[in-house]
This record gives sequence, C-alpha cells and structure tokens, in this order.
Amino acid sequence: MANYDDLKKKAKDALGTFADASVDVYKTAEEKTKILARKTKLRAGIVNDKATIRRLSVELGTKYYNKFKDDENSEFRQIIQEITSSHEKIALKEKEIAELKAAAAANKANSCNNAGKSKDKNKDERVNAEG
Repeated sequence: MANYDDLKKKAKDALGTFADASVDVYKTAEEKTKILARKTKLRAGIVNDKATIRRLSVELGTKYYNKFKDDENSEFRQIIQEITSSHEKIALKEKEIAELKAAAAANKANSCNNAGKSKDKNKDERVNAEG
C-alpha cells in the first residue's frame, strides 16, 4: 500500500507542478498577447496618421499650386512649371488612350461586319456548289 500511496502522492505533486506551469505559461502568453495587440493598435494608428498627413499635404500642395501657378515671382516657380508640364503630358496620354480605344472599337466593329459577310459569302458558295 505504501508504494501506491507514494505513487499517488507523486502523481498529485506532478499534476500540481504541471498546473502551476500551465498557469505561468497562460499568464505569460496573456501578457505577450496584450503587448502585441497594443503594438498592433499603435502601428495601425501611425499608418492612419501618416495617411492623413499625405492626404493633407497633397491637398495643401494642390491649393498652393492652383493659387500660385500663374505667379512668375513664386519661389517655387520651377516646381510649378514641372507640375504644369506633367499635367499637359497626362492630358496628351489620356487623349492618345481615348484614340486607341476608339480605333480598337472601330476595328472590332469592322471585324464583326466582315466576319458576317464572309459567312454569307461561304454560304452562298456552298448553295451554288450544291445547286
């Protein structure tokens, strides 16, 4: 019986140690999870704040550009000219894209019409050959 009681006591001690270790692991994991969640929340806040800064900087720059684009004495004249030049280049590229789309649409329409005519011609040839 003594061996059984010893074995029972050792099992209880081992389970108690295991339970204590499990609690310690849980507490450590909980702390690390809280820290990770807080860091993630802070990083998300930083990303949002940087996005706000970028948006407002663009808005400020756009307003400044619109206000001073015709001012020959602006200290930012070079930058303003480069922006104006880029706007002109964009407009030309957009015009070319529109022309390419229109040409592609016209080619597609012509291809469809020609395909229909070819089918009719082939049908007529078959009818004449059979007839």
